[in-house]
Amino acid sequence: MLPSPRTGTATPLVDPRRTLEPTGILEAFFLSAGVVALAEMGDKTQLLSFLLAARLRHRAQIVLGILVATAANHAVAGYAGTWIASLLSPRALCWTVALSFFAFGAWALRPDELGEQRIRPGAGVFLTTAAAFFVVEMGDKTQLATVALAARYDALVAVVAGTTLGMMIANVPAVWLGSALAHRVNMTLMRRVAAGTFVLLGVLTLYAGSA
Repeated sequence: MLPSPRTGTATPLVDPRRTLEPTGILEAFFLSAGVVALAEMGDKTQLLSFLLAARLRHRAQIVLGILVATAANHAVAGYAGTWIASLLSPRALCWTVALSFFAFGAWALRPDELGEQRIRPGAGVFLTTAAAFFVVEMGDKTQLATVALAARYDALVAVVAGTTLGMMIANVPAVWLGSALAHRVNMTLMRRVAAGTFVLLGVLTLYAGSA
């Protein structure tokens, strides 16, 4: 319950998942794309894109593998977010999503490390890329952000399409430009912008829930 700004009496926290008009669906799509594109800069999946491009070299197949793996991974994440939203009360949903965004903001400030990856191209460039990318993306902040965005917005297709586009925006240049991209983009600044965006999303979620 939150105090009403006019009467000072307690009013119920409303469900932040409103029925979306077409403009709201576009908001969910573009916001999801922008947030994930920012969060992906310097992320371990982008580092994997650098590695795949250096070792496998067939860029078109790498990009296709990333697209398929991301779409599949984020579809699972989006359904998970929708399912979680169906289980929680409006108040619990609002706070859970907002606190998740705040946590992602802190996480975005920390540089990622890929760790040792064994790339085995024997299965073909496309399958190798898709399998490696799907596995590395599991539990990553961009996947978990997709869960939170799907829980926040009642627009599963728009969120999954947006987060997939955001991943491609960050990773296609990484495949085509290789590690040169890391030297052309201020990754520290990108991480800070991503962190600020996540925090803003958390604040807006709380505001929408109390409106």
